[in-house]
Amino acid sequence: MGRVRLIENQYDTPVMKNIIYAIKLIWKADKKLMIGYFIHVVASTIMQGYVQNILFLSVLLRLITGNTDFKVYALYMLGFLAVFVLGRGLSRLGEWLKESANKNVLKQLNKQILTKASTLDVECYETPEFYDKYQKATLVVTSSYFDFISMNFANLAGSVISALFIVSTILTINPVYLIFLAPIAAVFAIELHKSKIVYNREMEQVTNNRVKAYIQRTCFLKDYSKDMRTSNIFAVMLKRFEAAVEGNVSIIKSYGVILFIYSMVSDLFSEFIPVIGTYAFAGYEFATKGTLTVAGFSIVISAINSIRGATLTITTSITDITQQALYFQNLREFFEYEPRIKNGPEKLQEFESLEFRNVSFKYPGAEKYSLKNVNFRIDNKETLAVVGVNGAGKSTLVKLMLRFYDPTEGEILYNGKNIKEYNVEDYRYSFATVFQDYKNFAISIYENVMCRECTEEDKENARKALERSGAWSKVSTFEKEGDTVLTREFDENGAGLSGGENQKLSTARLFARDFQVAILDEPSSALDPVAEYKMYENLVSYTKDKTVIYISHRLSSAVLSDRIVVLGNGTVLETGTHAQLMEKGGAYAQMFALQASSYNGGEVQADE
Repeated sequence: MGRVRLIENQYDTPVMKNIIYAIKLIWKADKKLMIGYFIHVVASTIMQGYVQNILFLSVLLRLITGNTDFKVYALYMLGFLAVFVLGRGLSRLGEWLKESANKNVLKQLNKQILTKASTLDVECYETPEFYDKYQKATLVVTSSYFDFISMNFANLAGSVISALFIVSTILTINPVYLIFLAPIAAVFAIELHKSKIVYNREMEQVTNNRVKAYIQRTCFLKDYSKDMRTSNIFAVMLKRFEAAVEGNVSIIKSYGVILFIYSMVSDLFSEFIPVIGTYAFAGYEFATKGTLTVAGFSIVISAINSIRGATLTITTSITDITQQALYFQNLREFFEYEPRIKNGPEKLQEFESLEFRNVSFKYPGAEKYSLKNVNFRIDNKETLAVVGVNGAGKSTLVKLMLRFYDPTEGEILYNGKNIKEYNVEDYRYSFATVFQDYKNFAISIYENVMCRECTEEDKENARKALERSGAWSKVSTFEKEGDTVLTREFDENGAGLSGGENQKLSTARLFARDFQVAILDEPSSALDPVAEYKMYENLVSYTKDKTVIYISHRLSSAVLSDRIVVLGNGTVLETGTHAQLMEKGGAYAQMFALQASSYNGGEVQADE
């Protein structure tokens, strides 16, 4: 497996900008998350890092050495108890706030990501780069980086406050001890650089992780279960899974030496020099010069250890925040993505005509045109069939018609105006479309048909639509009829439908709504000839006085159409009525004769 190519140099990533972006994003989603972490960490850190380790120890040692009496000591203890109770109460309050806010932030960020994904160009779903970028963006949610960065900000604040208190205590004993903490400052730069290396390592694993996730997912999906068990495809998938794992192992190994060196240097400056230096100088002052008492010696050692721990927490928090901010870079880029398909200013009018004028198109990155110089027009209340063999360009034509892509050359006109001049959502909604690769969802059958939560009136309309599509004969056998949830993935009383029944259900969406133009992309691909004939009969009846475009390589729809466009190799081979094209004896006539013989044989080949 190859490594994913890094789109940009991560060392040039605007870290501070991403940190500010992350704070604003989390704060807007639910400010209680950061407030809760701050209260919890600050209360706990000050109690343990300063009050318990420094103040309490100082009072206890003064009692032991005879520098104070028990009455004063008891008063201090009462004060410590009050501080302890207050600190513990604040800590519990912070925990409650952050736990209650965590799920809300998760919900808000997921909602924003899913909403943004629904507005992306269809082109994004057909490029590996998009899936890598999308997965990198979702890591903020799936790996809880929003939670970690909030926690690290709180740890940073708590440790800074604790360190300031401890430094003030050390200064009263001997400021020289602060010299031995100076090397810790170098750890900031070391860990910052190390965090970017770790980030690059994680980004190089994204493609391999996506392959692993795909294979893990397919092994548990019903749609793939039969093929997995009746072929050797599982062995192929397993080999790819192992290759992805081995690819990640190789990436991790390639970063092993440099990360080891960074870690060792970091430990030298953060652990060895501060500890050895402090202990050596404190021993010298105590044993040789006699300027440090037993109490002072104990307080210095405890204070140095506490401030070293606080400083290391600050360093770790900053480096973790830096690394986590790099992940927010992906999320920010994802949210800032601007679709290429832009809205126009014109309001959509009642349909009069749709025209392809000298339209050519090739997919991004492709060398060959999928469509070349396509010209045709359909007028109001006309029925048009676009036919052709697999690979002729029919599905691409639908994508252009619905403005999932814009033509590479030429233009598509709606009522004589370029479709780029209209609002995209309004334009697409004017079409009722049944797609070749239809999809039904794990919600109720009625909701699948109406595409919304259903009132009783909606359910009645959905039932009529199911009758017209031919699906009601099956749906009516379920105990809850149209209220039955599809699949048993989330409902043990759910139901499964066959391929043909699912296609009938998908087609019912067309019968359930008002529309100006109907586009039926291989609407009968999963149906037998009898069911296909009945469905087309209902379609012809229901779409009377409406504009209908049939996209198919089956010609049963073409016979019913006012006009036929025959596509081949991305170009228009011929146009005309069924009678005209049969008389011409060209590509259409040959296709019709071939399919007629297939029908006589009792079977029609599946669609593309």
